[in-house]
Amino acid sequence: MNIAIFASGSGSNAENIISRLNRPGSSHRVSLVVTNRRDAGVIERAARLGVPCEIVDRATLADEAKTGAILDRYGVEFVALGGFLAMIPAWMIARYPGGIVNIHPSLLPRHGGKGMWGHHVHEAVHAAGDTESGITIHYVDEHYDSGDIIFQASVAITPSDSVADIEAKVRELEPLHYPVVVESLLDAAQHK
Repeated sequence: MNIAIFASGSGSNAENIISRLNRPGSSHRVSLVVTNRRDAGVIERAARLGVPCEIVDRATLADEAKTGAILDRYGVEFVALGGFLAMIPAWMIARYPGGIVNIHPSLLPRHGGKGMWGHHVHEAVHAAGDTESGITIHYVDEHYDSGDIIFQASVAITPSDSVADIEAKVRELEPLHYPVVVESLLDAAQHK
């Protein structure tokens, strides 16, 4: 299956998924990276890894004809979000039912919703005095961070952990699990 990765930042999750799927012998391929920021680090990563990258601003993303044509050009059948900081439009959710996933840096439903991304999430975990945090891989629906949960992995948080410590612990989970879960979802979809 061909997939697209949507990312707004440095692209570490994109690189991890590309490295797993675009290896010899894989039956899946990241055929496209989409970003909504012209200065996103994921652009350089995609170029280095030989994956085309398209810059799609919010207005274009909302335009089904324009963005749909881009996705069709690369044969996209599945979408993985990796730090994409724009709401996925309803037309896209309808186009890929059960075929858009996201990774969130907390154990949803805690610390999710609009504005809860990156350091904002880790600050909320710290402020709440949580004793654990982690990652949640979930399906994308029409609301922020509310789609069905596919997978969670947790890590212990101690009272002495700073926000940076929490972020470092959670980031260690991402490359271990997200590429594997995405690949398993693609395998299951391919054999339906």
